Amino acid sequence: MRAPFKEVVLEGVATGPVSARVFCDAMDNKTAPIVLYLHGGAFLDTAVNIGRPVAECLADAGAIVVDADCSGPSQNGFPKAIEYAYGVLEYLARKRELGGKKSLLFVAGEESGGNLAAGVALKARDGMPGKLDGQILISPLLDPFMGTKSFRKAEEAGMRERWTEGWNHYLGFLGGVCHPYAAPCYCSRLAGVAPALVLTAEDDPLRDEGIGYGDRLKSAGVSVLQQVFPAGTGWPTIYGGRSDDTPRWPEKIRQSFSGFVQDIRMMSGT
Repeated sequence: MRAPFKEVVLEGVATGPVSARVFCDAMDNKTAPIVLYLHGGAFLDTAVNIGRPVAECLADAGAIVVDADCSGPSQNGFPKAIEYAYGVLEYLARKRELGGKKSLLFVAGEESGGNLAAGVALKARDGMPGKLDGQILISPLLDPFMGTKSFRKAEEAGMRERWTEGWNHYLGFLGGVCHPYAAPCYCSRLAGVAPALVLTAEDDPLRDEGIGYGDRLKSAGVSVLQQVFPAGTGWPTIYGGRSDDTPRWPEKIRQSFSGFVQDIRMMSGT
């Protein structure tokens, strides 16, 4: 059953009005966490009004999920993609129209959207400290050099060529590789960023990138809940890759997100 949603236009965003699809299956909107969701698609997908199973998972777990159209106006290029996403996050933190005073604020994304979520979390630490309660990185695409051991599985999933094309498109110029918001895994200053939930799977080509970034966050003193799901959950399909296994990852995402929200509430006393 798909989570209910409505189409809205977010007025007052710094970068200009942004179209968004808001998923909400929460019984109590006044305390439901608010999640800015950034979709995957290898920095190449600019489609709107299509199925967003990860966003629906988070809504099913009790969140108000804002699937904002940041990729269309930014054309998935750095730094505009970060600027648009950050603008929406700042709007949500400032307006709080969708939830209530006790609603926690998160940014979430899978694959290339996980990269954007990590970059936005860094920018939020620098630009609006204390406003972002957590970041949810689901199989994040973090390393433009694509040199990890697990990345060898990309050929098996049929994603290597697409990710190569996507990184070239997103960065656009060599200097972008060095910017911490564009490639968070190479950021030298991670202290003070929002707590993170990092999810991947044993058969995920992006597994090592996610694990490595989670470990670096921990070393910087950031609270991290990191989970590596067993192989066979159909995980590569989360970012459009091939898998012979039946997708069973939605329930795992719901459970992990619910536990993460509970932990954040305990830490913040809300």
